[in-house]
Amino acid sequence: MGLTDRRIGLLFAVFIVLLGFAGARSAFLGTVKASTLKQAAAVQQVQTVTVPARRGGITDRDGVQLAVSEPADDIAATPYLIKDAPGSAAKISRILGSDENELLKKFTRRDTGFVYVERGVPADIAARVQKLKIEGIDLITTSRRTYPRSWLASQLIGSVGIDGAGLSGLEYSLDRRLRGHDGKRRLTNDAIGQPIAVQDEVRARSGATVRLTIDAAVQSKVEAVLGAVGQVYKPKGATAIVMDPNSGKILALANWPRVDANDPGGAPDYARQDLATGTTYEPGSTFKAFTVAGALEERKITPDTSFDLAPTIQVADRSIGEAEDRGYETMTTAQILAKSSNVGAVTIGLRLGRLKFDKWVRTFGFGKPTGVDLPGEEQGIVPTPKQYSGSSMGNLPIGQGLAVTPIQIATAYSAIANGGVLRSPEVIDSIGGKPTAAKRGKRVISAEVAAQLRTMLEGVLGPTGTASEVSVPGYRLAGKTGTANKVDAATGEYSKSRYVASFVGFAPASDPKLLCAVMIDEPQGNIFGGTVAAPAFGQIMSFALPYLRIAPK
Repeated sequence: MGLTDRRIGLLFAVFIVLLGFAGARSAFLGTVKASTLKQAAAVQQVQTVTVPARRGGITDRDGVQLAVSEPADDIAATPYLIKDAPGSAAKISRILGSDENELLKKFTRRDTGFVYVERGVPADIAARVQKLKIEGIDLITTSRRTYPRSWLASQLIGSVGIDGAGLSGLEYSLDRRLRGHDGKRRLTNDAIGQPIAVQDEVRARSGATVRLTIDAAVQSKVEAVLGAVGQVYKPKGATAIVMDPNSGKILALANWPRVDANDPGGAPDYARQDLATGTTYEPGSTFKAFTVAGALEERKITPDTSFDLAPTIQVADRSIGEAEDRGYETMTTAQILAKSSNVGAVTIGLRLGRLKFDKWVRTFGFGKPTGVDLPGEEQGIVPTPKQYSGSSMGNLPIGQGLAVTPIQIATAYSAIANGGVLRSPEVIDSIGGKPTAAKRGKRVISAEVAAQLRTMLEGVLGPTGTASEVSVPGYRLAGKTGTANKVDAATGEYSKSRYVASFVGFAPASDPKLLCAVMIDEPQGNIFGGTVAAPAFGQIMSFALPYLRIAPK
């Protein structure tokens, strides 16, 4: 055998050995390692991704969008994969309008393999970043919550966090219904990473759309009126509620200072509160209507009962006078309400008695939440008869020594306006197209007493009333002014410089279709409900009554 033949034989032997090795390896991979390799291939070629659910929108009663979710992306970086950190930071900062140096710090971090560049970037802007094709920069599909009307009803609607969860307002209380359910999508890629098949394993389910009872036009007007009050009287804050007293549906709930819902962090903490439900105050003279209501129901008085009133009245160690000094005067019950006589209201309260007085205060819903479908409602503070001091019946009948919320006052006055039925207010009309269940009311006073109160409250806006300068042409108005000292937290005594001015009323007086309550916290320059809050009521009603096509009478 020649040299050539031996070499050929050797090569053939090597070939046979290699072929045998390859066969053995193939058999090994196809049997022993089959499951492991199959799993690895699946990991590399099959990917399961989360498909974020679209958050449900919030609209006013006519479908005007107040909160919507739009497509967006979180932009993330894997720092060690970014080869040109300075150049990448410069390019991306120009698109996002962000600080180039801050981006560079993120791109050069070595303590982590993941960092957010920016979150909730509108999809069109994120797409421009993606077109840069920078290795180490990735987009994560999400959505972005925006508020088309910016300032409108912002404290009522609330806000969501960067992770899409509700943080305050209706966004918080209805988060479960608004959030929806994320889906799962299976992506199959080929050997070079290109998708070749897409399958939805679990379809994303959008959140429910929430329709409110709020009317955007009325809400806008109320906010404008409160803004004007803010400019003139520079108060700490203000709130106003407009509602249908017959159904309890809230048409407007506004707070001042206003907050830009697209930038809630730019407002102070106090401004972000919903004052209508979350703040308590001593109601002052607006509370006198309930003292009178209880005495009427107990038949202790009538609207025409006459009282000989001294300039002051002594109750235990306390002497109570009027807001403006006067001499001895005879007044009827109706005149006591119209002129907001402290001495008269205390006299009626004493005739009613402490136990009956407490009964009627609680019957009207004070001291407990109204049940409005809003988060964070305070229940107020109402002392029990056992907690009364000797002079308590000298201040409670005139609305001092207890605390209420604006929504409680509005709700209680609605019972007077609608014929005597107390009903929880509501701001949610429907969720996911399904109307919310109507709330049942409870009769708290007779229709007769309610009618008597409405007639007497007309006198407040009459020639000798405390809101005589307020009118709406063609409409008979009824309501009550309130001016109350605030308690000084440092001394525990009533302040002589800090007050709450308020007004609550309705129209048309004989058959009310609309109610409005206004509360101004610490107005400057003028403190009286009749000159600070009542004119705001008049401006709101001047717009809302004809706008809502409520017939003059």
